[in-house]
Amino acid sequence: MKVDHGENQECLIIVIMDVELEQATMVTTLDMMPAKKKELMSHAMKRTSEWIFSQEISSDVTIHVQGVSFSLHKFPLVSKCGYIRKLILNSKEGDHTVKINDVPGGPEGFELAAKFCYGINFELTIENIAMVRCVAEFLEMTEEYSVGNLVSRTEAYINEVGLNSFAGAVSILQLSERYLPVSENVKLVTRCVDTIALIVTKESQFCLSASAECSSDGLDSSSSSLFHLKEVVDWWAEDLVVLSIHTFQRVLLAMISRGFNKYALGPILMLYARKCLQDLEISGKGKNKGDPNQENEKRVVLETIVSLLPREKNAISTSYLSMLLRSAIYLETTVACRVDLEKRMGLQLGQAVLDDILIPSFRFDGDTLFDIETVQRILMNFGEFEGPCDDMAKVGKLMESYLAEIASDSNLSLLKFMNLVEHIPNQRATDDGLYKAIDIYLKAHPALGDTERKKLCSLLNCQKLTSEACAHAAQNERLSAGTVVQVLYYEQQRLRDAIDDGSRSNPLPNDVSSLQKENKDLKFELLKAKMRLQDIKKEKSHSDKSPSRTRSLISTVSKKFLKFTPFLWFDHGVSNSITRIKDKASKVRRHSIS
Repeated sequence: MKVDHGENQECLIIVIMDVELEQATMVTTLDMMPAKKKELMSHAMKRTSEWIFSQEISSDVTIHVQGVSFSLHKFPLVSKCGYIRKLILNSKEGDHTVKINDVPGGPEGFELAAKFCYGINFELTIENIAMVRCVAEFLEMTEEYSVGNLVSRTEAYINEVGLNSFAGAVSILQLSERYLPVSENVKLVTRCVDTIALIVTKESQFCLSASAECSSDGLDSSSSSLFHLKEVVDWWAEDLVVLSIHTFQRVLLAMISRGFNKYALGPILMLYARKCLQDLEISGKGKNKGDPNQENEKRVVLETIVSLLPREKNAISTSYLSMLLRSAIYLETTVACRVDLEKRMGLQLGQAVLDDILIPSFRFDGDTLFDIETVQRILMNFGEFEGPCDDMAKVGKLMESYLAEIASDSNLSLLKFMNLVEHIPNQRATDDGLYKAIDIYLKAHPALGDTERKKLCSLLNCQKLTSEACAHAAQNERLSAGTVVQVLYYEQQRLRDAIDDGSRSNPLPNDVSSLQKENKDLKFELLKAKMRLQDIKKEKSHSDKSPSRTRSLISTVSKKFLKFTPFLWFDHGVSNSITRIKDKASKVRRHSIS
């Protein structure tokens, strides 16, 4: 769009003319004229301007704008700029110099306004429309002073071209940030924000309705909606990240007020944070001193992003939350900001991996390498939520890995280590991971006393150790003596229970069943032998008989008893070797007949 008033001229206008008396009369007359006469007067001014160029008359006023001087003429300026008219009328007589330091756009913006006053052509574009509109507003180039003035020209371009597309609205909004508060006063920022919010919301609703139609046709509604939602975010997210954090926040709030899904804000917030925080040097070797102003800007950005995060669970990935939390600790944001991130991580701790909770300590003043207190608060926040058992088991295993990672830190106190262990969920299958962490800690802290070792080892549940861990613990000299005794005791008990369970669960073969029958016969024979011996004792009291008969009866019973000896011991539920069974059976036999 071009602004046409005459032939092209030089950008720097140097014309000489002394028209002070004529100008004062013309200004007074122009203010009192009706609209039609103003238009006629405007044409007269145009012809006068052309005559000035043709005669090359010297300038009669010098405008200083931020160190740049413009030698101009009063007549073209006061005919269209109410601001300059007031300055010249209020200036001292004979003073031909005017200073304007706060013109939007500086010398470049004022030059375009001066061109318009002199009727020089220049083109309105998306790149300069915000500046020209703000300059026109600042210089009061309204219809009150000239018909078709610069304010109306720029407004027509903004409404017909600038705000007719998403990209145009974003570009104008980004450029308008340079010309605050003038751009805010002319509601240029507000109009751009509303246009962007309207376009994005309509497009997102269209895509979500399309996904609903796909689900009605039998497709997976969740996957299709997420796919369309990602498409919606992708096409506008890259454009919005160029905005400042305050304007960016204003756009998102406008979108939410128009019905945009808050859950979909996660990806755009992640993209914006990555853009703003990518050059933030976060390491575990202390905090690098950077530019305080830049750190303050990043701090404001981070706190604003956290305030905009969706409250729904899983709207933001755990790794992204971990990145924000590390940045918040590094930049020393407000306590509320850090507490919010810790609670969010606690809610999703079941989805975290080890790297997500290995948060370095930025103090590095002889303290631990990792931020133990922050992880403990996250773990406590997780304990406040009633999560599924699977999450409990995952978190328990995750924290065991975390303990094993930090246990080798020589600066880690026993109290911190034990406090962290006490907050680990108990819903885990084994304590092998905890045993490994305790063993690493004992190895890294050899100066611990017996009492401290005993306290630390008391946190270990020996009944939850596997056979491999028990075998290692039984020979581990770093453990307390009481713990080793418990390990051996529970391992023996486990073996005994396994043997009993095996004998009850395994079905007996056919030959063993027949042997059991013979064992019953053996018992019956023993009973008969016992009764027979009682009868013999009674007969012996009445008559003297040869002792050889008694010995022959014992010999006969012993032979028959030895035949069934192995299975008599089996009936008591013990499967030892044949030799031990025979010895035991022999003792039983002697006992049974004595």
